Amino acid sequence: MASAPPPDGLSDDALLAGLTFGDPEAGRVFVGRFQSRVYGLALTVLRDPVLAEDVAQEAFLRAWKHGQSYDPRRGTVAAWLLRITRNLAIDALRLRRAEVMDPDVLAAVAPPSTVSVEDAAVTSEAVGAVRRALRQLPEEQARALLLAAFYGRTAEEISRSEAIPLGTAKTRIRLGLRRIRAQLTTPAEET
Repeated sequence: MASAPPPDGLSDDALLAGLTFGDPEAGRVFVGRFQSRVYGLALTVLRDPVLAEDVAQEAFLRAWKHGQSYDPRRGTVAAWLLRITRNLAIDALRLRRAEVMDPDVLAAVAPPSTVSVEDAAVTSEAVGAVRRALRQLPEEQARALLLAAFYGRTAEEISRSEAIPLGTAKTRIRLGLRRIRAQLTTPAEET
């Protein structure tokens, strides 16, 4: 009876399949095979060893979670993994360069309006109420809430850009939402 080939001798596709389905040995070999290329690419884009390590780790995590989406007709496993790494590194670079704006400035930014006069009046009243509510929040909560709501940032991204723990970022968003909701909810709406 022939034994299975050692994971070191498997193809990249087979190792990715093993990683995806939770084979620890295949995962170890997969990471070992690609870690220097993944980390090297992240470091080249970011020029920050610590951030490059985080991006490399996230790239392997995504490969594990989304390995089933790999399509060999679209390129090699290495190209697929490096594309994931490159995209994550660019996202991290954008986040690191994100300019934190004053909450009042963010609240004042509005897309051009092509709505009716009646809709504009209702919208203007609602925007005014939101601005007033935002001004009542502590600055840290207002900034976190605006980054999440206006820019679509995740709590993890806010944590990095604000240099605060992830739990603190989540708490600021949650408390800010609660306070805004409480300020914007009128007694007539609660019934």
